[in-house]
Amino acid sequence: MSGRGVHLDPEQRRDWLRLIRAEHVGPRAFRSLINRFGGAAAALDALPALARRGGGLLPPRVPSIAEAEAEMAALARMGGRFIALGEPEYPALLRTIDDAPPLLALRGRAEVLAQPTVAIVGARNASGAGRMITARMARGLGLAGWAVASGLARGIDAAAHEASLATGTIAVIAGGHDRPYPRENEPLMARIAEEGAILTEMPMGWEPRARDFPRRNRLVSGLSLGVVVVEAAERSGSLITARLAAEQGREVLAVPGSPLDPRAGGTNALIRQGAALVTGAEDVLEALATLRDRPPALDMEEDTPGMEAAEPSDDMRSRILSLLGPSPLAVDDLVALSGARVSEVQILLLELELAGRLERHRDGSVSLLL
Repeated sequence: MSGRGVHLDPEQRRDWLRLIRAEHVGPRAFRSLINRFGGAAAALDALPALARRGGGLLPPRVPSIAEAEAEMAALARMGGRFIALGEPEYPALLRTIDDAPPLLALRGRAEVLAQPTVAIVGARNASGAGRMITARMARGLGLAGWAVASGLARGIDAAAHEASLATGTIAVIAGGHDRPYPRENEPLMARIAEEGAILTEMPMGWEPRARDFPRRNRLVSGLSLGVVVVEAAERSGSLITARLAAEQGREVLAVPGSPLDPRAGGTNALIRQGAALVTGAEDVLEALATLRDRPPALDMEEDTPGMEAAEPSDDMRSRILSLLGPSPLAVDDLVALSGARVSEVQILLLELELAGRLERHRDGSVSLLL
């Protein structure tokens, strides 16, 4: 799946939705399935056998056609639609991350997603000064032609969205479009749906849980050339966004603060670790000037759709499985230690994942769920 030049008809879009909503199918497994079987319909047919070979006692739960069509209709009633990885409206930078969502549920103006984008994130219990700096920075970036992305949380996120409504703002949410969080930002969410763009990969009706926020944060950073952290304590979700940004090859920028304010502990630490020190839009624009017109890196090379890969033999399966355990192991190391071909390892890992027996970690390593 190259992620480029995709054009889905209504049935294909529905099948993509059924596949990504299937039990144990995440973005990486989705991509492997599309590459191996050439399309979502064929991949859906193959799921039970793949899970069985991976040791699954039951086939993965797959939404019915009616359930998928009901989700699409519910989103449409809210003025939204699904855009697929590789379609022209899909954010170009986001498609370059290795776990880019196959489908994004979009409400609002898709043209905002085409603007060069910078993320501004920070503390929920933001100070008055932090909110003022955020608003001034977001307005300046907007006037320079940049969209501002954030996570629609209270505090710094809300200030960034408010100040960039007129010039382009992108809110990435951790739940379904019909489950606004926090409730106090519901009026702001409605305004963004009219003037900006709201994105999520989560299903309609999904109430965000604690573990969904880091998942959302990877999209906030993945959309953006750089992430500005305005205020953050030493243990905060904003630092997770900064770490994800660095892993994705994005610029990390931070606003310094008083060492007496615990909300500045995380931002000051980022600066000590090498983040660019910024105090306004001009600093951000200078730091990102060389990146704005650089084309995004192409997404990972993939197998030719529909190409049949050789199944590992029973002996090879046993050898690969014997090397896996609860401790994470890099896939490259698994290939080297087993002597298997990369395609054989990937097939077995896919089968284990669909059986619910494999965990994929953010660094690309894998472990068995015992």
